[in-house]
Amino acid sequence: MRRDLPWRHTRDPWAILVSEVMLQQTQVARVLPKWDEFLRRWPTPAACATAGFAELLEVWTGLGYPRRLKSLQGTARLIAADHDGKFPRDLASLLALPGIGAYTARALQTFAFEADTGVVDTNIARVLARRAGLRLTAREAQHAADSFVPAGNSWAHNQSLMDLGALVCRPEPKCATCPLEQHCAWALGGRPTPDPAVGSAGVSTKQSAFSGSDRQGRGALLRAVAIGGVAVVDLAAAMGWPGDAERAKRVASDLVREGFLELRDGTYRLAG
Repeated sequence: MRRDLPWRHTRDPWAILVSEVMLQQTQVARVLPKWDEFLRRWPTPAACATAGFAELLEVWTGLGYPRRLKSLQGTARLIAADHDGKFPRDLASLLALPGIGAYTARALQTFAFEADTGVVDTNIARVLARRAGLRLTAREAQHAADSFVPAGNSWAHNQSLMDLGALVCRPEPKCATCPLEQHCAWALGGRPTPDPAVGSAGVSTKQSAFSGSDRQGRGALLRAVAIGGVAVVDLAAAMGWPGDAERAKRVASDLVREGFLELRDGTYRLAG
């Protein structure tokens, strides 16, 4: 049985793209309220395209990786300006949009337009590798995903396969409850070591700790700047590192270089 997720009740490519970007390395439970609020405020690419980045960031807080938000707004602006508000359907055009890679482009094709395309996220990649009984390259994983799609049923197939990986074929698998157990080379072989999913293309590895990381400091600074700017002398404290001014300066400089912040008159502010 598939999970009842709100973005599965729409074929609107904008709503689906917002969900896909939010879900990158973020748990579903954290995304659910953010997705709903984001789309209430910016229901179309055109609405997002003209929003202030500080407004967007206010809703995005808690999802991490603000560069994903910047790319999402970049895509919104291109869709609104160059595509008359409509998403292209072909793979090459989707891949040309800011921040959209192989998985997200195919997710849009499948979940918005129901094209007969396989998608390879970390959960599906794990299923595919174990089913094949070997580590897969990116090309092999995509070929396996495409070959596994039943014609005319790609939406349901990919959603079900994604949930199978998320709930059953986990890093510690529940093979006894898996409907593919009798078709899984790894399970039929007695689940030998090494697990073919480990190191296979598309299967994510465990993230480094967030607490005390540069990512945490970046997020803290962006939240503080969105409220009203942060003076250079307050930079380290705003990032949670009052005793490490050099680290704070390095991370803030990265945000300036990436186009998120600008330094004017001794104060960091949101760029643009």
